[in-house]
Amino acid sequence: MVQAQETVVLRGHIIDSLILAKVLDTILMMGGTFDLQDVSIGKTRQEASRANILIQASSPQLLAEILQAIQPHGAAVELERDCRCEAAPADGVFPEQFYATTHLPTQVRLQGQWIDVERIEMDLGIVVDTDRVGARALPMGEVKRGDLIVSGRTGVRVSPLQRPQERDVFSFMESQVSAERPHGHIIADVAKRMQVLRDRHRTGLPDCKVLLAGGPAIIHAGGREALTWLIDAGFIQVLFCGNALAAHDMEAELYGTSLGYGLSAGRAVPHGHEHHLRTINRIRAIGSIVAAVKSGVIKQGIMAACVQRGVQVVMAGTIRDDGPLPEVITDSIAAQAAMRAAIPGVGLALLIASTLHSVATGNLLPATIPTVCVDVNPAVPTKLADRGSFQAVGLVMDAASFLRDLARELGWRG
Repeated sequence: MVQAQETVVLRGHIIDSLILAKVLDTILMMGGTFDLQDVSIGKTRQEASRANILIQASSPQLLAEILQAIQPHGAAVELERDCRCEAAPADGVFPEQFYATTHLPTQVRLQGQWIDVERIEMDLGIVVDTDRVGARALPMGEVKRGDLIVSGRTGVRVSPLQRPQERDVFSFMESQVSAERPHGHIIADVAKRMQVLRDRHRTGLPDCKVLLAGGPAIIHAGGREALTWLIDAGFIQVLFCGNALAAHDMEAELYGTSLGYGLSAGRAVPHGHEHHLRTINRIRAIGSIVAAVKSGVIKQGIMAACVQRGVQVVMAGTIRDDGPLPEVITDSIAAQAAMRAAIPGVGLALLIASTLHSVATGNLLPATIPTVCVDVNPAVPTKLADRGSFQAVGLVMDAASFLRDLARELGWRG
């Protein structure tokens, strides 16, 4: 028996992206029914489609659950009402019914007009500024008492991702995560995109930075030289890492070891377990990684290349860090804020060999930023690839092999 119903509208490339099919299937799986009242299909690749869907449910509660489930696909209730806002009851506390964001492009209706939500990111709230008629995503910890926070779902519109125009790996309609698939064509596509982004970045165009978030396995497995070359050649503009990647990179420079293992000798060296501690201690005595590079103590490697090429580095600490190095941000909230501040302008993200940094970075990225996650543990790239339809690609492979193959595609002769 139908006790509640609502009409929603889907807009965009909803046919070739399978969005319409996903929405209809979700409605049925959750126990609702639907009536396609009006469907207009675009006649060209550029022309958008539109579908009006009447959703019927046995109770208002079930209808609300269905509407919540299909909203991330872009299904918006077409009500000519502004979004509902409530004042935050205290610092660091959202109103009880606050709207929780996805990482997809989002708009809210404010003072009769649809406006884009700035700095969109998953799992945040939306604060509105009625004076300038603006809205932005806001972390829970940054809300101040009295801030106007969007509550409920009325007046909120989410836009699903459309198939990219570029005919590369990011335009496929499935998550590319498998240890058994050949990786060559995927790496070649990533290299082509990086080449285009570097060329555009050099001309001053926006949103052309490449972000790399990496773990110490890059050093241990032999990817240090390839990553150093990528930075030196101008293909990386932002680096997210922890204490370990930087410490072992500079350990390799000072002692020729990584975690005490001789990189050229291929064996553990006597007292090698001390090398990373002695490296951290030396940098702390100098005062900073930047000072160590500029003074000539650290001449080569990833951190030296970052300093010399002006790469923006954010180093986030963990509870297990030794030292840590002077630039490591030990306050996790402050580190998150620093990472978040570095995201604007990024056009491609490479998440390599670090579960913590890959997942953390992935959670900060808007869905519109193409993302490549590389790890020998398939759970990591699978988690990241599941975040979106087209923009995430996962590779189950060794980090050093990926970096070497990628660098060679871009001209490295190592």
